[in-house]
Formats: sequence, structure tokens, C-alpha cells
Amino acid sequence: MLHQLSQISAAPATDDLRFLIDLVDQIRPPHRAAPEQAQQQLRLLVQLLQSHPQHAGALRQYLLHQLSLRRQTSMYTDVGILSNDGFFTELHRRVAYRLLPPALDERFLSDCLAQVFPHDSDYLWLQSIPLEDWEALLDAIESSPLEADPTLQPDRQKTLTEILLAIQVLSYRISAIGIEPELIRIYSDVKAFESPFLMQNVELHRYLDSYMRHLNGDPTPLEDARHVLVMLEQCQEVVNKIRKSTLRLGTSIAVTYRLVRLDQHLDRLHKLLSLVDTGAIDTRRRIGLELGLELVEAHNRKYTVRELLADNINLLARNITENASRTGEHYIAEDRREYGAMYRSAAGAGLIIGAMSLIKTAASYLRAPPLVEAFLFSMNYSFGFMLIHVLHFTVATKQPAMTASRIAAGLHSSDGRNVDLTSLTELIVKVLRTQFVAVLGNLSMAFPMAWLLASGYFYLTGHQFVTPDKAAHLLHDLDPFSSLALFHAAIAGVCLFLAGLISGYYDNKALYTHMAQRVVRLRWLNRLFGPVRAQRLGDYLETGLGGLTGNFYFGILLGTIGTVGFLLGLPIDIRHITFAAANFAIALVGLDHALSWQVLVVSSIGVLTIGLVNLWVSFSLALFVALRSRRVKFRHGWPLLKLLSQRFLKRPLDFFLAPKDTLPQSDTK
Repeated sequence: MLHQLSQISAAPATDDLRFLIDLVDQIRPPHRAAPEQAQQQLRLLVQLLQSHPQHAGALRQYLLHQLSLRRQTSMYTDVGILSNDGFFTELHRRVAYRLLPPALDERFLSDCLAQVFPHDSDYLWLQSIPLEDWEALLDAIESSPLEADPTLQPDRQKTLTEILLAIQVLSYRISAIGIEPELIRIYSDVKAFESPFLMQNVELHRYLDSYMRHLNGDPTPLEDARHVLVMLEQCQEVVNKIRKSTLRLGTSIAVTYRLVRLDQHLDRLHKLLSLVDTGAIDTRRRIGLELGLELVEAHNRKYTVRELLADNINLLARNITENASRTGEHYIAEDRREYGAMYRSAAGAGLIIGAMSLIKTAASYLRAPPLVEAFLFSMNYSFGFMLIHVLHFTVATKQPAMTASRIAAGLHSSDGRNVDLTSLTELIVKVLRTQFVAVLGNLSMAFPMAWLLASGYFYLTGHQFVTPDKAAHLLHDLDPFSSLALFHAAIAGVCLFLAGLISGYYDNKALYTHMAQRVVRLRWLNRLFGPVRAQRLGDYLETGLGGLTGNFYFGILLGTIGTVGFLLGLPIDIRHITFAAANFAIALVGLDHALSWQVLVVSSIGVLTIGLVNLWVSFSLALFVALRSRRVKFRHGWPLLKLLSQRFLKRPLDFFLAPKDTLPQSDTK
């Protein structure tokens, strides 16, 4: 390391960046898993600079000279900030640059970072070094006798000018993004001439004019930057209000992308203003170090696709799961009356599913080509589920995707602290007993409905609805021990989860695009049904489009996965608890009830375990996405499980039966 410092001291005004690269290589740990070595090497560098003041002065001169030779503005305004090209263009660019990196231009400081810190993990060992050690390094460099060297002033002035220019660029961009028509449409309270996004630019120019006069020796007192900071805080408040409005009005990828860019620009402008502020030097130094580490991390990860998806998709998923959360409230029975209503709703769905099972079995006897058979199966499922939705019936396995979002909404603490575990326990108990009664309603009607239809077919025609071989095949598909029933049930659980996301997506889309107003504007629809009915249809689609499309695509998933597995030679298919119960009834009639008790027990266990896997997989995936979208880190799993166990031991019926309705007491004198 002393050799590198000697080389720099021999030529501190050189344009060669290699000396800095070699010095950083000496500090970089040889292994990613040993960042403490970087801390030791940095402390050794500090000791060398303290014992050799001439090397410290030469290093300061060399670093300032390197900064003055490069264009710095783009590093402050672009590194760590999403481009203006849009989400999909940015995604394409990152993927392309991951495959073939772009060319470098040493005239730009941002490109020099790629040479000094070329490894994607460099930011990890840099951040592992405490800020106190970085401050000690700065103290060692600045304490050299060359501090008052007038030849360094132009280099310092060049860096300051670049930062001021970056501040102007960021301010202009904030103004441009803040008055985008899509953002104003979502939050129309921001008037064009009163927008804080425009006023911050006015206040910033007033501050910069005063700042430049102060640098040129004007005795006029420096304008305070507090006015600019107040306007930036107002801009952030508007961004937060827009984000809240999107939960109610819906959003799009473009809007989400712009909100992320606004957050990044506001944060970066805050930090740069703090750097040029004439306040305490210790505060400026700490902010400068944090910004430097942030820039290196952003540079190392600027082609990372995962980070782009995390910044944007999580916010978009928040809106999708928020719609699912509101829907999930209707899947939670609070009292005995709602409990009974849930049973009746699930029973109605069971009746329809029992009929759907027979239609699907009948379609399999057509011996149609695979793709035609997949189409028939899909339409049977899709239109059946859509009919269930239109009639306001309930499919039990569709509840977890909705109730998981509702539970995630209850975890309102982003750091996992201050969570009301008692209220959360009560919510989970309500969800579990509602799920139980929904499954009970589906099974209690799907099984007898399929049995009655299959038996009725036999009495009307004199032939069984299914052959003995087909019945045996249906029973084998239910066997959790000798077939892939549970694996196929897990695939069905994934389909249920995807159907929930699709429902939330289209609910969000219907709200964001004002579906009701668009439908009302259809002239042919008004002539055909009249304005009143057209308005009703529009209102229904705006609130129910997600449910219809989610059920439609869910049916397609269930109907095509088996065919896809057949075409690809893969053992994939679906098993759904309600259809499994209906198939059990069809097989029972087809074999004229001549089943051993072992087969009855195994088939019953198969139906129940298929249901458990359906519910667990869909719930786990939905809860994971809901927590990620809300950036919730829940760390109270064991205390929550303990409370649930205590509740079950104390009042087990609460997990299966809702409490009696409590009537309000009338006032008596």
C-alpha cells in the first residue's frame, strides 16, 4: 500500500486512474465472506497517511484532480435513479447490459466507478466499514499541510459547480414528473400554478442565485435553504397522497414507475442540498459519505433486474392485493348470522360444482383431440365459476387468496413491531372458522348433488354414468398414497393463487380506467338496453370485473394444465377438493356402491388432504405476496402461534363455530 502512495506522491497531477484502482485493490478483501479484512486495510491506510503527511497531501491533490477532469453531473443525477424511458424500456436495457456490458468513457465520473469498483459485490465490503473509519480517513487526508494550497481551489470549485448543476437538473426533472397528466388526474387537488413541484424550482433558483453571489464575494447574506426544503416536503406529501389515492382509484405500471422516480429524485436532491449547505461540516461529511456509499451500491446494482422489479412490482402488487384485501373482508364471518350466510353461499356453489363434475366427465367420453378437450374442460370450468360468482355463491378454496391479503392488511407495522397480536389472533380465528364452514358447505352439497345426478342417470337410462374402469380411475386419482394427488393439489393451489392475483389486477384496472364511464359512452349499448341499464352494467363491471375475469382464467388454468402435461409428457394435473368430492360420488355410483371400507377411508382421506393442500398452498403464496407488497417484516410467528394454541385449548369451538349474534341492549330507566 505504501508503494501505491509513493506512486501518487511522485505524480499527484497525473490523469492516470490506475493509481486509484491499485489503491482500492489493496483495500478490497480477497474473499466476499471476509469484509473485516477491508476494515483492517483501511485502518492501515489511515495510519500510513498520518505518519506520512506528504502522502496525504498528494492523495488529496490526486483525488481532487481526478474529480475535476471528469463530468460529475450525470453521476449525481442518474446513478441510482430510474431513467425516463419507462419500466419496460428500462427492463430491456438492464437485461441487454447484463448480457453485453456497455462501453465506458473515462470522461464521465460514473463510468470511472466501473473501473475503480468493477465487482458487483464491492458495495458490500464498502458498507461493512464503519462510518467512523471513513471519517478518520478524511481527517487524515485533510489534515496535511497542503490544506491551504491555492492550486487546489480550482479543482474544488469544479466539483462544487458540478454539484450545483446536478441540483438544477434534479429540480427540473421533479417539476416535469410532478405535472404529468396521469398524476394530476389521480390527485386533481394540485393546481398547475400552485403545484409544489413547480414552486420548488422557483425557490431553488432563488437560493442558487444567492449562493453564487456569495461565492463571488457578495457581502449580501446567503439565502436560507429552508424554503426549498419546505417545498420538497410538500412535494413528498403530494406523492404520498397520490400513492394513497391509487389504492382507491387503481394504478398502472407507468404511474407506479413515475412515483418511484419522484421518490428517488426528491431523496437525491435533499442530499445534494445538504452537501452544498454552509452548515456544520460534520453533518455535510456524514451525508457525503452516505451518498458516496449509496452511489457505489447503485452503480454495482444498476443492471440488476431484481431491484427494478422490487421497486415497481411491489408497489403495483400492493394495489392488486389491496383490492383483494377489501374483497377478503366479505369472506370473514363475524357472527352466527354471517356464518349461516356463508354456509348457504358455499352450499349453492357446491350444487353447481356437482353438476360441473358430471359435465366434465361426460366431455371426457367424447374422445376429442387434446386441444379440443382442453377447450371443452376450460369452458365448463370457466362458465361454471362465473355463474357461481354472478349468483354470489362461494368456492371455499378461493377464500385464502383474499383472506391472506386481509391478514396482511392487519400487519400494519412495517418493521414487525407494535403489532396487536390479540386482534390478529381474533382475525385468524374468524378466518379459520369461516374457511371451515365454506368447505363444509361446498362438500355437503357437491357430493350429494353429483350422487343424485349420477343415480338419476342410471334410473333414467339403465346404464351407469361411468364405466367400472373409469370409476376405478377416479378413485385412484383421489388416493394420496399411491398417486400424485397431493402434488396435483399443490398445482391447483398455485392456480387458485394466480386467480386471486388476476382478480386483483382487473379490479385495479377497472377502477383506474373508470370502466363504468367508458361503458356508458357506448352508443350501441345505450340504444340496445337504454341509459339506465347501461349505467348498471358499467357499475357492475367496475366493481365485478376482477371476479369475472379471475374465475374465467381460473377455469382455463384448471382445464388446460392436464392437457399441457399430456402434450409435454409431464406428470402434471390438478386436484380440487370440491371436484374430488363430486368425483368420489360419481365413482361410488358407477361401482354400484360396492366399495370396501379401506377404499372408502382412503378416498375420504384423499379428499380432505387435497383440500388442505389446496388451501395451504394458495394461502401461503397469497400471504407472501401481500407481505412483500406491503414491505412487512413479521417477526412474531412463535408468540402468535402460542396465542392461537392457547385459544384453541381454551375455546376450541371458536375455530369451527361462530358466536351467537349479540343484540344491542335497549336503554332502560
